[in-house]
Amino acid sequence: MNNSKLFPLIAGLFVTTLIVSNIIAVKIGDFFGNFLPVAVIIFPVSYIIGDVLTEVYGYAAARRTIWIGFFCNLVAVLAIWIGQKIPSAPFFANQTAYEQILGSTPRLLLASFVAYLIGEFVNSFVLAKLKVKTDGKYLWVRTISSTILGQGLDSFAFIALVTQRVGARHDR
Repeated sequence: MNNSKLFPLIAGLFVTTLIVSNIIAVKIGDFFGNFLPVAVIIFPVSYIIGDVLTEVYGYAAARRTIWIGFFCNLVAVLAIWIGQKIPSAPFFANQTAYEQILGSTPRLLLASFVAYLIGEFVNSFVLAKLKVKTDGKYLWVRTISSTILGQGLDSFAFIALVTQRVGARHDR
C-alpha cells in the first residue's frame, strides 16, 4: 500500500480508534454535567490520524485506509453479534450483561457507518483540496478546517440517524 515503515502503524491506529469508539460508545459518561458517549475521548483521535494519513501519504492512501477501517469495523460488529447469538455455557452467568453492553453495537451500526463514511471522506477530501489551494502552507488552517467540517458532518449524521431510529423504536 505504501513504502513507509510507519504507514502500517498509523493505519492500524486509525482502525483501532474507530473500532474502540464503536464499542465504548454504548456507555454514556458524565463530562462535567454533560452526558455524552464515552467515545468522545478517543473518536476525535481518528480525525487527527486521518489528517496525518492525508497530509503525509496523500488522499488515495487515506481513502484506502478509510475503507479498510470501515470493513474492519464491520468484522468487529459481526463478531460481537455472532458472539451474542452463540448459546452460553451453562456456567456463564453474564449473558444478559454481554447483551446489554455489546448488544446495541449492531443497532448503532448503520448510523455509525454512514456518519463515518461521510465524515472521514469529507475530512480527507477537504484537507487534500486545501493543501493544493494553499500550496502546502497553513497546515494548522487545513487540518482544523477539515476536521471541524468532517467531524461536524459525522456527528450531525450520526445523531440524526440514531435519533430517527430511536424515535421509530420508541413509537412502537
